[in-house]
Amino acid sequence: MHGYIIKEVCMAIHVMWFRKDLRLEDNTALTEALFSLQENDHLLCVFHLNDKQFLPKAPSHDYFFSAVAHFIEAAKKQNLTIHLLTGTLTEAFDQLFACYPEWSQLYFNFDNRGFGRKRDLYIKELVEKKGITVHSFEDHHLHQPTEVTKEDGTYYKKFTPYYKKWIQLPKPVYQKQALDFEKAVHFDDAPHFKAGTALLAKLLENRKTDFSTIVGEDYAHKQLQAFVQKRLAAYEKDRDIPSIKGTSRLSPFLSFGQISIRKVWAACQGMPSSTGKATFLKELAWRDFYHMIYFSHPEQKNYELIEKYRNMDWRKNEEELTKWQAGQTGYPIIDAAMRQLNQTGWMHNRLRMIVASFLTKDLLIDWRQGEAYFARQLIDYDAASNIGGWQWAASTGTDAVPYFRIFNPITQGKKFDKDGTFIKQFVPELAQLPLKFIHEPYLMTDEEQADLKVVLGTDYPLPIVDHNEARKRALDLYSKIEP
Repeated sequence: MHGYIIKEVCMAIHVMWFRKDLRLEDNTALTEALFSLQENDHLLCVFHLNDKQFLPKAPSHDYFFSAVAHFIEAAKKQNLTIHLLTGTLTEAFDQLFACYPEWSQLYFNFDNRGFGRKRDLYIKELVEKKGITVHSFEDHHLHQPTEVTKEDGTYYKKFTPYYKKWIQLPKPVYQKQALDFEKAVHFDDAPHFKAGTALLAKLLENRKTDFSTIVGEDYAHKQLQAFVQKRLAAYEKDRDIPSIKGTSRLSPFLSFGQISIRKVWAACQGMPSSTGKATFLKELAWRDFYHMIYFSHPEQKNYELIEKYRNMDWRKNEEELTKWQAGQTGYPIIDAAMRQLNQTGWMHNRLRMIVASFLTKDLLIDWRQGEAYFARQLIDYDAASNIGGWQWAASTGTDAVPYFRIFNPITQGKKFDKDGTFIKQFVPELAQLPLKFIHEPYLMTDEEQADLKVVLGTDYPLPIVDHNEARKRALDLYSKIEP
Protein backbone atom coordinates (compact mmCIF):
# COMPACT_ATOMS: atom_id res chain seq x y z
CA MET A 1 0.00 0.00 0.00
CA HIS A 2 3.01 2.31 -0.40
CA GLY A 3 1.87 5.82 -1.31
CA TYR A 4 -1.64 4.54 -2.01
CA ILE A 5 -4.65 6.86 -1.70
CA ILE A 6 -6.64 4.52 0.43
CA LYS A 7 -9.89 6.45 0.75
CA GLU A 8 -10.77 5.83 -2.90
CA VAL A 9 -10.98 2.06 -2.52
CA CYS A 10 -11.71 0.96 1.03
CA MET A 11 -14.92 0.64 2.95
CA ALA A 12 -13.37 1.47 6.29
CA ILE A 13 -10.15 1.81 8.22
CA HIS A 14 -9.72 -0.12 11.44
CA VAL A 15 -7.02 1.27 13.74
CA MET A 16 -4.88 -0.92 15.99
CA TRP A 17 -3.33 1.13 18.82
CA PHE A 18 -0.23 -0.47 20.35
CA ARG A 19 1.05 0.52 23.81
CA LYS A 20 2.71 -1.87 26.28
CA ASP A 21 1.91 -4.86 24.07
CA LEU A 22 4.97 -4.86 21.84
CA ARG A 23 4.43 -8.19 20.10
CA LEU A 24 2.61 -9.71 17.15
CA GLU A 25 2.09 -13.18 18.59
CA ASP A 26 -0.90 -13.84 20.89
CA ASN A 27 -1.85 -10.17 20.97
CA THR A 28 -5.60 -10.15 21.60
CA ALA A 29 -6.43 -6.72 20.18
CA LEU A 30 -4.28 -7.21 17.08
CA THR A 31 -5.76 -10.64 16.38
CA GLU A 32 -9.32 -9.33 16.78
CA ALA A 33 -8.57 -6.29 14.62
CA LEU A 34 -7.29 -8.48 11.78
CA PHE A 35 -10.24 -10.87 12.01
CA SER A 36 -12.66 -7.92 11.92
CA LEU A 37 -11.63 -6.78 8.46
CA GLN A 38 -14.14 -7.16 5.67
CA GLU A 39 -13.24 -7.47 1.98
CA ASN A 40 -12.26 -3.84 1.33
CA ASP A 41 -11.33 -2.79 4.85
CA HIS A 42 -7.79 -1.95 5.89
CA LEU A 43 -5.85 -1.94 9.13
CA LEU A 44 -3.81 1.08 10.27
CA CYS A 45 -1.40 0.34 13.15
CA VAL A 46 -0.26 3.21 15.39
CA PHE A 47 1.82 3.90 18.49
CA HIS A 48 1.61 7.22 20.35
CA LEU A 49 4.80 8.88 21.61
CA ASN A 50 3.55 10.64 24.75
CA ASP A 51 6.09 13.23 25.90
CA LYS A 52 4.46 13.34 29.35
CA GLN A 53 5.86 9.88 29.93
CA PHE A 54 9.40 10.58 28.76
CA LEU A 55 12.16 10.15 31.38
CA PRO A 56 15.30 11.15 29.46
CA LYS A 57 18.44 9.15 30.37
CA ALA A 58 16.49 6.91 32.78
CA PRO A 59 17.04 3.16 32.25
CA SER A 60 13.27 2.50 32.25
CA HIS A 61 12.84 5.09 29.48
CA ASP A 62 15.82 3.88 27.44
CA TYR A 63 14.77 0.24 27.68
CA PHE A 64 11.17 0.91 26.70
CA PHE A 65 12.03 2.89 23.59
CA SER A 66 14.72 0.38 22.65
CA ALA A 67 11.90 -2.18 22.79
CA VAL A 68 9.56 0.06 20.78
CA ALA A 69 12.15 0.58 18.05
CA HIS A 70 12.93 -3.13 17.89
CA PHE A 71 9.24 -3.98 17.67
CA ILE A 72 8.72 -1.55 14.79
CA GLU A 73 11.61 -3.07 12.87
CA ALA A 74 10.49 -6.63 13.59
CA ALA A 75 6.95 -5.78 12.43
CA LYS A 76 8.34 -4.31 9.21
CA LYS A 77 9.96 -7.64 8.41
CA GLN A 78 6.47 -9.15 8.62
CA ASN A 79 5.16 -6.43 6.24
CA LEU A 80 3.42 -4.58 9.05
CA THR A 81 4.11 -0.88 9.55
CA ILE A 82 3.63 0.73 12.96
CA HIS A 83 2.98 4.44 12.40
CA LEU A 84 4.01 6.86 15.14
CA LEU A 85 1.72 9.57 16.51
CA THR A 86 2.96 12.70 18.30
CA GLY A 87 1.48 15.58 20.26
CA THR A 88 -1.06 15.31 23.05
CA LEU A 89 -3.49 12.42 22.99
CA THR A 90 -6.24 14.75 21.78
CA GLU A 91 -4.07 16.25 19.04
CA ALA A 92 -2.83 12.85 17.89
CA PHE A 93 -6.25 11.24 17.59
CA ASP A 94 -7.99 14.32 16.22
CA GLN A 95 -5.37 14.50 13.48
CA LEU A 96 -5.73 10.81 12.76
CA PHE A 97 -9.47 11.21 12.30
CA ALA A 98 -9.04 14.34 10.17
CA CYS A 99 -6.62 12.55 7.85
CA TYR A 100 -8.63 9.33 7.69
CA PRO A 101 -12.36 10.06 7.97
CA GLU A 102 -12.97 6.46 6.87
CA TRP A 103 -11.73 5.37 10.28
CA SER A 104 -14.59 3.46 11.88
CA GLN A 105 -13.12 0.99 14.43
CA LEU A 106 -10.47 1.29 17.15
CA TYR A 107 -8.78 -1.76 18.73
CA PHE A 108 -6.46 -1.79 21.74
CA ASN A 109 -5.58 -3.77 24.86
CA PHE A 110 -7.07 -1.97 27.83
CA ASP A 111 -4.96 -0.80 30.79
CA ASN A 112 -7.03 -1.20 33.92
CA ARG A 113 -5.12 0.93 36.43
CA GLY A 114 -3.41 4.25 37.11
CA PHE A 115 -2.52 6.62 34.28
CA GLY A 116 -3.29 3.99 31.66
CA ARG A 117 -6.90 3.58 32.76
CA LYS A 118 -7.54 7.33 32.66
CA ARG A 119 -5.91 7.55 29.22
CA ASP A 120 -7.89 4.66 27.79
CA LEU A 121 -11.24 5.86 29.11
CA TYR A 122 -10.48 9.34 27.79
CA ILE A 123 -9.67 8.09 24.29
CA LYS A 124 -12.70 5.82 24.28
CA GLU A 125 -14.96 8.80 24.97
CA LEU A 126 -13.10 11.02 22.49
CA VAL A 127 -13.34 8.71 19.50
CA GLU A 128 -16.85 7.45 20.24
CA LYS A 129 -18.03 11.05 19.91
CA LYS A 130 -16.73 10.87 16.35
CA GLY A 131 -18.81 7.79 15.65
CA ILE A 132 -15.93 5.33 15.99
CA THR A 133 -16.62 1.96 17.60
CA VAL A 134 -14.12 1.00 20.31
CA HIS A 135 -13.03 -2.60 20.93
CA SER A 136 -10.83 -3.01 24.01
CA PHE A 137 -9.46 -6.20 25.52
CA GLU A 138 -7.86 -7.12 28.83
CA ASP A 139 -4.72 -8.85 27.69
CA HIS A 140 -1.95 -8.20 30.20
CA HIS A 141 -2.83 -10.65 33.00
CA LEU A 142 -4.06 -14.19 33.48
CA HIS A 143 -7.01 -12.93 35.50
CA GLN A 144 -8.47 -9.45 35.55
CA PRO A 145 -9.36 -7.55 38.75
CA THR A 146 -13.05 -8.45 38.79
CA GLU A 147 -12.54 -12.14 38.02
CA VAL A 148 -11.10 -13.27 41.36
CA THR A 149 -13.38 -12.00 44.12
CA LYS A 150 -15.01 -13.22 47.31
CA GLU A 151 -18.46 -14.81 47.22
CA ASP A 152 -20.04 -11.41 47.95
CA GLY A 153 -18.20 -9.81 45.04
CA THR A 154 -15.75 -7.82 47.16
CA TYR A 155 -11.99 -7.88 46.65
CA TYR A 156 -9.55 -9.98 48.62
CA LYS A 157 -7.19 -8.17 50.98
CA LYS A 158 -5.04 -11.22 51.72
CA PHE A 159 -3.04 -13.08 49.12
CA THR A 160 -3.50 -16.65 50.40
CA PRO A 161 -7.30 -16.86 50.02
CA TYR A 162 -6.97 -14.98 46.72
CA TYR A 163 -4.46 -17.51 45.48
CA LYS A 164 -6.58 -20.50 46.52
CA LYS A 165 -9.37 -19.25 44.29
CA TRP A 166 -7.02 -17.99 41.53
CA ILE A 167 -5.29 -21.33 41.04
CA GLN A 168 -8.61 -23.15 40.58
CA LEU A 169 -9.88 -20.90 37.81
CA PRO A 170 -9.32 -21.94 34.17
CA LYS A 171 -6.62 -19.87 32.52
CA PRO A 172 -6.96 -18.13 29.13
CA VAL A 173 -5.53 -20.09 26.21
CA TYR A 174 -2.30 -19.15 24.46
CA GLN A 175 -3.13 -18.56 20.80
CA LYS A 176 -0.27 -19.40 18.46
CA GLN A 177 -1.35 -18.73 14.92
CA ALA A 178 0.01 -17.17 11.77
CA LEU A 179 -1.41 -13.70 11.07
CA ASP A 180 -2.00 -12.22 7.65
CA PHE A 181 -0.98 -8.57 7.42
CA GLU A 182 -1.93 -8.13 3.76
CA LYS A 183 -4.62 -5.60 4.64
CA ALA A 184 -2.37 -3.48 6.83
CA VAL A 185 -1.75 -0.08 5.27
CA HIS A 186 1.59 1.67 4.92
CA PHE A 187 2.17 5.38 4.31
CA ASP A 188 5.71 6.36 3.35
CA ASP A 189 5.17 10.06 3.01
CA ALA A 190 2.46 11.12 5.49
CA PRO A 191 3.89 14.21 7.25
CA HIS A 192 2.09 13.51 10.55
CA PHE A 193 3.77 10.10 10.70
CA LYS A 194 7.16 11.49 9.66
CA ALA A 195 7.18 13.65 12.80
CA GLY A 196 6.80 10.54 14.93
CA THR A 197 9.60 8.75 13.11
CA ALA A 198 11.89 11.73 13.69
CA LEU A 199 10.95 11.94 17.37
CA LEU A 200 11.66 8.27 18.00
CA ALA A 201 15.01 8.61 16.24
CA LYS A 202 15.85 11.50 18.59
CA LEU A 203 14.82 9.49 21.66
CA LEU A 204 17.05 6.64 20.55
CA GLU A 205 19.96 8.95 19.80
CA ASN A 206 19.75 10.47 23.27
CA ARG A 207 19.70 7.17 25.15
CA LYS A 208 22.21 6.83 27.94
CA THR A 209 22.02 3.05 27.53
CA ASP A 210 21.22 1.11 24.38
CA PHE A 211 19.24 -1.99 25.38
CA SER A 212 18.51 -3.07 21.82
CA THR A 213 20.28 -6.45 22.17
CA ILE A 214 18.04 -7.61 25.04
CA VAL A 215 14.57 -6.72 23.75
CA GLY A 216 12.00 -8.20 21.41
CA GLU A 217 9.74 -11.20 20.98
CA ASP A 218 12.44 -13.57 19.76
CA TYR A 219 14.75 -12.74 22.66
CA ALA A 220 11.89 -13.08 25.13
CA HIS A 221 10.99 -16.48 23.68
CA LYS A 222 14.57 -17.71 24.12
CA GLN A 223 14.62 -16.48 27.72
CA LEU A 224 11.35 -18.25 28.44
CA GLN A 225 12.56 -21.54 26.97
CA ALA A 226 15.86 -21.36 28.85
CA PHE A 227 14.02 -20.75 32.11
CA VAL A 228 11.37 -23.46 31.90
CA GLN A 229 13.77 -26.08 30.59
CA LYS A 230 16.81 -25.36 32.77
CA ARG A 231 15.75 -23.41 35.87
CA LEU A 232 12.05 -23.87 36.58
CA ALA A 233 12.38 -27.09 38.59
CA ALA A 234 15.00 -25.52 40.88
CA TYR A 235 13.25 -22.15 41.13
CA GLU A 236 12.11 -22.64 44.73
CA LYS A 237 15.65 -23.09 46.08
CA ASP A 238 17.58 -20.91 43.62
CA ARG A 239 15.38 -17.82 43.36
CA ASP A 240 16.78 -16.16 46.52
CA ILE A 241 20.45 -16.38 45.54
CA PRO A 242 21.42 -13.22 43.62
CA SER A 243 24.81 -14.51 42.46
CA ILE A 244 23.22 -17.17 40.24
CA LYS A 245 20.66 -17.01 37.48
CA GLY A 246 17.88 -18.61 39.49
CA THR A 247 14.92 -16.40 38.57
CA SER A 248 13.00 -16.24 35.30
CA ARG A 249 14.27 -12.82 34.15
CA LEU A 250 11.00 -12.51 32.23
CA SER A 251 9.73 -9.40 34.01
CA PRO A 252 10.95 -6.83 31.41
CA PHE A 253 9.20 -8.76 28.65
CA LEU A 254 5.98 -9.10 30.59
CA SER A 255 5.99 -5.46 31.70
CA PHE A 256 6.07 -4.17 28.14
CA GLY A 257 4.16 -6.99 26.49
CA GLN A 258 7.06 -8.43 24.53
CA ILE A 259 5.76 -11.83 25.51
CA SER A 260 2.24 -13.01 26.31
CA ILE A 261 1.49 -14.01 29.90
CA ARG A 262 -0.57 -16.82 28.40
CA LYS A 263 2.51 -18.12 26.62
CA VAL A 264 4.44 -18.13 29.90
CA TRP A 265 1.65 -20.05 31.63
CA ALA A 266 1.41 -22.56 28.77
CA ALA A 267 5.18 -23.12 28.73
CA CYS A 268 5.14 -23.91 32.45
CA GLN A 269 2.17 -26.25 32.10
CA GLY A 270 4.18 -28.28 29.62
CA MET A 271 6.82 -29.07 32.26
CA PRO A 272 6.71 -31.80 34.94
CA SER A 273 5.33 -30.98 38.39
CA SER A 274 7.89 -29.63 40.86
CA THR A 275 8.07 -27.33 43.85
CA GLY A 276 9.88 -24.86 41.63
CA LYS A 277 7.06 -24.84 39.11
CA ALA A 278 4.41 -24.43 41.82
CA THR A 279 6.33 -21.56 43.40
CA PHE A 280 6.77 -19.76 40.09
CA LEU A 281 3.08 -20.06 39.24
CA LYS A 282 2.32 -18.53 42.63
CA GLU A 283 4.49 -15.56 41.61
CA LEU A 284 2.26 -15.11 38.57
CA ALA A 285 -0.67 -15.02 40.99
CA TRP A 286 1.07 -12.28 43.00
CA ARG A 287 1.29 -10.30 39.75
CA ASP A 288 -2.47 -10.58 39.28
CA PHE A 289 -3.10 -9.88 42.97
CA TYR A 290 -1.20 -6.58 42.92
CA HIS A 291 -2.97 -5.68 39.68
CA MET A 292 -6.31 -6.20 41.46
CA ILE A 293 -5.17 -4.11 44.44
CA TYR A 294 -4.16 -1.19 42.20
CA PHE A 295 -7.42 -1.44 40.28
CA SER A 296 -9.50 -1.39 43.47
CA HIS A 297 -7.30 1.23 45.16
CA PRO A 298 -6.19 3.67 42.44
CA GLU A 299 -4.97 6.08 45.14
CA GLN A 300 -2.32 3.68 46.43
CA LYS A 301 0.46 5.31 44.43
CA ASN A 302 0.15 8.37 46.66
CA TYR A 303 -1.42 7.08 49.86
CA GLU A 304 -0.82 4.26 52.29
CA LEU A 305 -3.56 1.65 52.05
CA ILE A 306 -3.60 1.29 55.83
CA GLU A 307 -5.05 4.67 56.74
CA LYS A 308 -3.47 4.98 60.18
CA TYR A 309 -0.05 5.21 58.50
CA ARG A 310 -1.00 8.12 56.24
CA ASN A 311 0.46 10.67 58.66
CA MET A 312 3.72 8.80 59.31
CA ASP A 313 6.54 11.04 60.45
CA TRP A 314 8.95 9.97 57.71
CA ARG A 315 12.46 11.35 57.99
CA LYS A 316 13.52 13.83 55.33
CA ASN A 317 17.22 13.20 54.82
CA GLU A 318 18.41 13.88 51.28
CA GLU A 319 21.99 12.89 52.07
CA GLU A 320 21.01 9.42 53.26
CA LEU A 321 18.56 9.00 50.38
CA THR A 322 21.30 9.88 47.91
CA LYS A 323 23.71 7.40 49.51
CA TRP A 324 21.07 4.68 49.36
CA GLN A 325 20.44 5.44 45.69
CA ALA A 326 24.15 5.38 44.87
CA GLY A 327 24.94 2.19 46.79
CA GLN A 328 27.08 3.97 49.37
CA THR A 329 25.40 2.96 52.64
CA GLY A 330 28.27 0.97 54.14
CA TYR A 331 26.19 -2.22 54.07
CA PRO A 332 27.65 -4.39 51.28
CA ILE A 333 24.51 -6.32 50.29
CA ILE A 334 22.51 -3.07 50.10
CA ASP A 335 25.20 -1.34 48.07
CA ALA A 336 25.67 -4.28 45.70
CA ALA A 337 21.93 -4.41 45.06
CA MET A 338 21.62 -0.70 44.37
CA ARG A 339 24.64 -0.75 42.08
CA GLN A 340 23.17 -3.70 40.19
CA LEU A 341 20.05 -1.58 39.68
CA ASN A 342 22.01 1.47 38.57
CA GLN A 343 24.30 -0.46 36.23
CA THR A 344 21.82 -2.86 34.66
CA GLY A 345 18.34 -1.42 35.25
CA TRP A 346 17.32 -4.61 37.02
CA MET A 347 17.50 -5.92 40.58
CA HIS A 348 17.10 -9.40 41.98
CA ASN A 349 13.73 -9.80 43.70
CA ARG A 350 15.10 -10.85 47.10
CA LEU A 351 17.32 -7.77 47.06
CA ARG A 352 14.36 -5.53 46.23
CA MET A 353 12.83 -6.55 49.54
CA ILE A 354 16.07 -6.02 51.45
CA VAL A 355 16.81 -2.54 50.09
CA ALA A 356 13.18 -1.47 50.51
CA SER A 357 13.21 -2.56 54.13
CA PHE A 358 16.46 -0.68 54.68
CA LEU A 359 15.12 2.56 53.23
CA THR A 360 11.75 2.48 54.99
CA LYS A 361 12.74 0.91 58.32
CA ASP A 362 16.46 1.58 58.91
CA LEU A 363 16.40 5.07 57.42
CA LEU A 364 12.68 5.76 57.95
CA ILE A 365 12.54 7.48 54.58
CA ASP A 366 9.17 7.67 52.83
CA TRP A 367 8.50 4.58 50.70
CA ARG A 368 7.29 6.86 47.89
CA GLN A 369 10.88 8.08 47.48
CA GLY A 370 12.03 4.53 46.90
CA GLU A 371 9.12 3.70 44.62
CA ALA A 372 9.84 6.76 42.47
CA TYR A 373 13.52 5.83 42.17
CA PHE A 374 12.65 2.29 41.15
CA ALA A 375 10.16 3.65 38.61
CA ARG A 376 12.99 5.56 36.97
CA GLN A 377 15.63 2.85 37.13
CA LEU A 378 13.83 -0.46 36.56
CA ILE A 379 13.65 -1.77 33.01
CA ASP A 380 10.83 -4.05 34.18
CA TYR A 381 8.87 -1.34 35.97
CA ASP A 382 5.27 -2.31 36.59
CA ALA A 383 3.36 0.21 38.68
CA ALA A 384 1.05 -2.27 40.41
CA SER A 385 3.79 -4.68 41.45
CA ASN A 386 6.26 -1.94 42.33
CA ILE A 387 3.84 0.07 44.46
CA GLY A 388 2.56 -3.13 46.05
CA GLY A 389 6.08 -4.25 46.85
CA TRP A 390 7.05 -0.95 48.44
CA GLN A 391 3.90 -0.76 50.54
CA TRP A 392 4.56 -4.38 51.58
CA ALA A 393 8.08 -3.50 52.76
CA ALA A 394 6.90 -0.35 54.54
CA SER A 395 4.11 -2.32 56.29
CA THR A 396 1.54 0.16 54.97
CA GLY A 397 -0.21 -1.92 52.30
CA THR A 398 -2.57 -4.84 51.85
CA ASP A 399 -1.22 -8.10 53.29
CA ALA A 400 2.03 -6.28 54.12
CA VAL A 401 4.88 -7.54 56.28
CA PRO A 402 4.24 -6.75 60.00
CA TYR A 403 5.83 -3.46 61.04
CA PHE A 404 8.15 -5.22 63.48
CA ARG A 405 9.66 -7.40 60.75
CA ILE A 406 12.79 -5.47 59.82
CA PHE A 407 15.42 -7.12 57.65
CA ASN A 408 18.92 -7.11 59.09
CA PRO A 409 21.16 -6.27 56.11
CA ILE A 410 24.11 -8.17 57.60
CA THR A 411 22.26 -11.43 58.23
CA GLN A 412 20.42 -11.12 54.91
CA GLY A 413 23.74 -10.78 53.13
CA LYS A 414 25.22 -13.79 54.93
CA LYS A 415 22.14 -15.89 54.23
CA PHE A 416 21.63 -15.15 50.54
CA ASP A 417 25.17 -14.23 49.41
CA LYS A 418 27.00 -16.62 51.68
CA ASP A 419 30.44 -16.39 50.08
CA GLY A 420 30.08 -12.76 48.97
CA THR A 421 30.14 -13.58 45.26
CA PHE A 422 27.42 -11.08 44.40
CA ILE A 423 28.90 -8.36 46.62
CA LYS A 424 32.33 -8.77 45.03
CA GLN A 425 30.80 -8.44 41.57
CA PHE A 426 29.10 -5.11 42.20
CA VAL A 427 31.25 -3.67 44.99
CA PRO A 428 34.70 -4.34 43.50
CA GLU A 429 36.47 -2.26 46.15
CA LEU A 430 35.65 -5.09 48.58
CA ALA A 431 36.59 -7.93 46.22
CA GLN A 432 39.90 -8.67 47.96
CA LEU A 433 38.37 -8.89 51.43
CA PRO A 434 38.35 -12.30 53.15
CA LEU A 435 34.97 -13.84 53.90
CA LYS A 436 35.02 -12.79 57.54
CA PHE A 437 34.90 -9.14 56.47
CA ILE A 438 32.90 -9.19 53.22
CA HIS A 439 29.57 -8.63 54.98
CA GLU A 440 30.95 -6.51 57.81
CA PRO A 441 33.95 -4.53 56.55
CA TYR A 442 33.64 -2.13 59.50
CA LEU A 443 35.03 -4.89 61.75
CA MET A 444 38.46 -4.45 60.17
CA THR A 445 41.16 -2.85 62.29
CA ASP A 446 43.24 -0.01 60.89
CA GLU A 447 46.09 -2.46 60.36
CA GLU A 448 43.85 -4.88 58.47
CA GLN A 449 42.54 -2.05 56.32
CA ALA A 450 46.10 -1.10 55.43
CA ASP A 451 47.04 -4.70 54.60
CA LEU A 452 43.95 -5.17 52.44
CA LYS A 453 44.23 -1.70 50.90
CA VAL A 454 40.65 -0.78 51.79
CA VAL A 455 40.39 2.34 53.90
CA LEU A 456 36.92 2.70 55.38
CA GLY A 457 35.51 6.17 54.93
CA THR A 458 37.69 6.62 51.85
CA ASP A 459 37.58 3.53 49.64
CA TYR A 460 34.31 2.28 51.07
CA PRO A 461 31.90 4.09 53.40
CA LEU A 462 31.29 3.32 57.02
CA PRO A 463 27.64 2.35 57.76
CA ILE A 464 25.44 5.44 57.50
CA VAL A 465 23.29 4.09 60.33
CA ASP A 466 23.67 1.50 63.07
CA HIS A 467 21.13 -1.20 62.24
CA ASN A 468 20.34 -2.12 65.85
CA GLU A 469 19.72 1.49 66.81
CA ALA A 470 17.75 2.11 63.60
CA ARG A 471 15.59 -0.92 64.32
CA LYS A 472 14.71 0.40 67.77
CA ARG A 473 13.90 3.80 66.26
CA ALA A 474 11.58 2.22 63.68
CA LEU A 475 9.82 0.05 66.25
CA ASP A 476 9.28 3.08 68.42
CA LEU A 477 7.75 5.11 65.59
CA TYR A 478 5.48 2.33 64.31
CA SER A 479 4.41 1.19 67.77
CA LYS A 480 3.18 4.67 68.60
CA ILE A 481 0.77 4.41 65.70
CA GLU A 482 -0.42 0.91 66.56
CA PRO A 483 -3.77 0.84 68.42
